[in-house]
Amino acid sequence: MIPAACSVALPIPSPTPYSYAIPAGLADRIVPGTRVVVPVRRRELVGVVLDVGEAPDRELKPVLLVPDTRPAVSPPVLELAQWLSRYYATPIGLALRTMLPSALWGGSRLVVEAVDARRASGGVSETVVRALLDAGGRTTASALARALKRPVWDVLQRLERAGAVSLETEPPNLGPAVRTERFVLLTRYLPTLLERDREFGRAKRQRDAYDAIDSLGGEVAVGHLTKQLGFSSGIISALVARGAARIEARERPRDPFAELSAVLPATPSPDQHRAIRAIRALRPGSALTLFGVTGSGKTLVYLEALRSVVEAGGGVIVLVPEISLTPQTVARVRGVFGDRVAVLHSGLSDGERVDAWRSLASGERRVAVGARSAVFAPVQHLGAIVVDEEHDASYKQGEQPRYHARDVALRRARIEAARVVLGSATPALETWAARERIRVVSLPERIGGRPLPPVTLIDMRSEPRVREAGVVPWSQTLDEAVRHTLDDGDQVLLLLNRRGFAHFLQCPACGRVWECPSCSISLTVHRDPAGLRCHYCGHQESLPSTCPECGAETQRSRGIGTQTLERWLTERIPRARLARMDADTTAGKWSHQRILDAVARREVDVLFGTQMIAKGLDFPSVTLVGVVDADTGLHLPDFRAAERTFQLVAQVAGRAGRGPRGGRVLVQTHTPGHYALRTAARHDFQAFAERELAGRQSPPYPPHVALVNVVVSGTDQASVADGAVRLGDWLRGLIEARTEGRVDVVGPAPAPLARIKRRWRWHLVLRSADRRLLGRVLRYATARPPASPTIRVVFDRDPLSLL
Repeated sequence: MIPAACSVALPIPSPTPYSYAIPAGLADRIVPGTRVVVPVRRRELVGVVLDVGEAPDRELKPVLLVPDTRPAVSPPVLELAQWLSRYYATPIGLALRTMLPSALWGGSRLVVEAVDARRASGGVSETVVRALLDAGGRTTASALARALKRPVWDVLQRLERAGAVSLETEPPNLGPAVRTERFVLLTRYLPTLLERDREFGRAKRQRDAYDAIDSLGGEVAVGHLTKQLGFSSGIISALVARGAARIEARERPRDPFAELSAVLPATPSPDQHRAIRAIRALRPGSALTLFGVTGSGKTLVYLEALRSVVEAGGGVIVLVPEISLTPQTVARVRGVFGDRVAVLHSGLSDGERVDAWRSLASGERRVAVGARSAVFAPVQHLGAIVVDEEHDASYKQGEQPRYHARDVALRRARIEAARVVLGSATPALETWAARERIRVVSLPERIGGRPLPPVTLIDMRSEPRVREAGVVPWSQTLDEAVRHTLDDGDQVLLLLNRRGFAHFLQCPACGRVWECPSCSISLTVHRDPAGLRCHYCGHQESLPSTCPECGAETQRSRGIGTQTLERWLTERIPRARLARMDADTTAGKWSHQRILDAVARREVDVLFGTQMIAKGLDFPSVTLVGVVDADTGLHLPDFRAAERTFQLVAQVAGRAGRGPRGGRVLVQTHTPGHYALRTAARHDFQAFAERELAGRQSPPYPPHVALVNVVVSGTDQASVADGAVRLGDWLRGLIEARTEGRVDVVGPAPAPLARIKRRWRWHLVLRSADRRLLGRVLRYATARPPASPTIRVVFDRDPLSLL
């Protein structure tokens, strides 16, 4: 039977898919997973077909276009999208939007143009026309709605009927075109010199070009022939006109890593061989945790274990944290798999990202390397997924759907009968607690038997400080260690997990603290460029010279950031070459890589920055690591504060002592007795995990229970509080009726960050040991509309933070 209708998921927050008629001419091309262009009111959107079947009794709008020759979403990935939608209680269209490159989700634009403004009938119509004229007489309907801060669709329809405006729909962009490259191919075979003399006679340059193409195998890129070999386009045209060659356009993916030199893998150690065998022995659909100390060579294990998968015709996905996705990482993967590797990275252009996606979907490339969203890569015959540094918080998506790439990888592997390897020196406690289900294989020693560096906790309550350092916590012990390290010709790495110049600005006379007008936090002082900045909403102000409340000079900054540390280091060690690495200095494309390359070339003596310097760096000349302030995140009102601190200190400590000269670590803290710091100093993850897991039993926190963080926000504080209370009461009634009280509701209460981007925030927490039951409650709750159109409710399942 030829299907007459299809169900289409659109990239909008609609809880149900849309139905469309299938034109007879497109029936053979529309199957589940196909991209289609469909009409939605006065617009046209790209959607994905979920299923096909018989037409319902009502009349349906038809599918307009099928832009691809094959489905964009394979059946297993479509099944994964359905799971993602159910588990995280998110519309299926938004789940699919996350899975495909954004450039493939085109949408038409409704363009409004003024025709006769006098026909506007006053009131709202006149306001809309005036805004249209202010915009130059032609703009999009969405731009008008943003300018007026209200919906304008119905008003525009009335104005069109009155002849005051015209409405025009611009078709959607269906994604970057396939990039092609021209090749010249020989069409006549002239094997002897005599035949070539007869053919070309006195046309020496044509003869030379023919000989060059023949020596390169009979075909060559036109660009290589003109740029590298110096033949003009006229010579190539003459060869074609003579009938000796022809021009052919071939697809050439955009690949920013194409010229990257591969790094050949080392020889595995006995411990690594044991881990490789364990991974290869995994049953399809199962997982393994590779628990290896920093510097134990986990990457080599991954690559050697995956080699057999690719050689057998399978595909693999290698996930790494965004900051670790460097050219060096790609070079190591290409050292094993060559040009079969496609890279998916946020720094790529739309064209580069789509070309990488297409090369995987076609099977041309079988190894995907990327950050969080690469877990959805269209790898054919998927055989294995590696999640490197699986504890890293960047694997959690901050927007809907708020998925965790590690959990999605485990689900996808079950669907496609693939294997999963979770690697870390400091596994997430959820992963560690699953040891009965997910086997742990250890790499207890560093490569070459090098010892882990000794870690010293410096008690800043009693340790003598360098007086000139001012607000910078700079002990004499750390100062002497930095000087001795630099005198020995080695490199230093310093961690301060707070960017900016100072925590906040305070008037010394009246005590006023400059706060963000949109968020309930103080503004951070920056010196380069100078100003006050909010790290949550981006609000910026100039640095004031006087206090607006009392008129006193404002010179007192409280707290420190990486810019403060930079100023101090410049004064203290003026001859040292410094490099700062934080969100401000790495905003540009590949900017963090330029910094790391300089460190590798020994052009930097001291590398300092935020947590991004704690991940994956391997510099043999770094013999000293200093943690300037280990207490930065230790006392946050969040149940993961101790775990994050342990991971950060343990990971950054692992950057020291990777070369033959060894190394050491100095950690400055006001709480040297805290178990997270004591166990990190001993490189003892298992002792930390035992203590932390015991502490999360009462009150219960993950991994003993599952959580949903429910955040209620709005611009009016009283309405938000009232909405949160009413939602909490409704949830308690639902839970009592449907689950017999087996799900707890904690709260509501003001969120620790009570205001962000002008929106007040309250939250409550759903808690249960029964994940399936919690999922049912979540799906019921997300279907309930907010109490007020001005209130927004966000449900975050398995949150990494409750702030």
